[in-house]
Formats: sequence, C-alpha cells, structure tokens
Amino acid sequence: MVPDSSRLTNPPGIRLGVAPTIRVANKAIIIRDDRLLVTVNSGDFPTFYLCPGGGQDHGEDAHEALRRECHEEIGCDVVVGDLAFLRDYIGADHEFADHDGSHHQREAYFFCSLARGAEPHFNGEGDVWQTGITWIPLEGLSDEPLWPRALAGWLASPIGVRPRYLGNVN
Repeated sequence: MVPDSSRLTNPPGIRLGVAPTIRVANKAIIIRDDRLLVTVNSGDFPTFYLCPGGGQDHGEDAHEALRRECHEEIGCDVVVGDLAFLRDYIGADHEFADHDGSHHQREAYFFCSLARGAEPHFNGEGDVWQTGITWIPLEGLSDEPLWPRALAGWLASPIGVRPRYLGNVN
C-alpha cells in the first residue's frame, strides 16, 4: 500500500522531498594587533561580519579547504593552526529560520595566521554578499554585528575555560 502523500509532513526545518544534509565548513580566526580579520557582508539587509572561510568540497581536507576559501575571500594565503572550536548552526532554531530554516552547517574554527609577507585584500572573489574585509577590535567585539554571536564571548573568555564545542549557536 502506498502512503497518502497528502498526509505527509516535514520534520522541522526539512523541505519535503529533499534529503537532509549537513554542510561542512571551516573558518579562520586571524588576530593581529588585538583585531580580528573578518569579511564584510552587505545586501538588502544590515551589514554583518563573518570570519573568513566556507564550505569544504568533497575530497578536500579541512586545512586545504580553509586555505582555498581564505585565498578567495581575503586574497592571500594563510597558515592553518590548531582547532579552536566546533559549532553547529541549525537554521530552524535561530532568528533567520524563515530564510534558512532547512540549513544545517557544522563549522570548525581554526586559529590561523597570515602567510609570510601576505597582506589581506578584497579582490571581489568572495561570497555573494561579501563587499569587503576589515579588522575589528577585540575590545567591544560583542557590540559588532559578528556571526556567530557566541564568538565574541568565546574570544573574551580565559583560554583555559573556552569550550571546544559551542553547540547549536548563532
């Protein structure tokens, strides 16, 4: 017997007929002179900041993907260091659920440094909404439109008590 399709419902955040997936992404925490390097993102919404990085392609390891994404978004090479933390972003659970409620992304944040002689610059190759890059002071970071919001508190916490997994945060 075939189930009556008119009675099928979606689990929260899942579109009917679409296999649920988790996107894997890697992000760079680059700090210089007590400032964090971020991408500037603008459109028909208020400007916001993100750490450089993005989706990992099939066949890439996390470091390779992060170096590629940083080259695209900040125009220079980076040296990938230690894993800082992991976080999940499950869109259905956050303030942008109407826009990306079916989105689930697992992000690994790595401490990174700029490659020897490298100076970041925006060359127009970043993400769709990326309009530039900037350095924002660590002091007052919680007042900036930085996503995930939890990053500001994490960076302000003593190193010894920083969690390695932040959970489902935005």
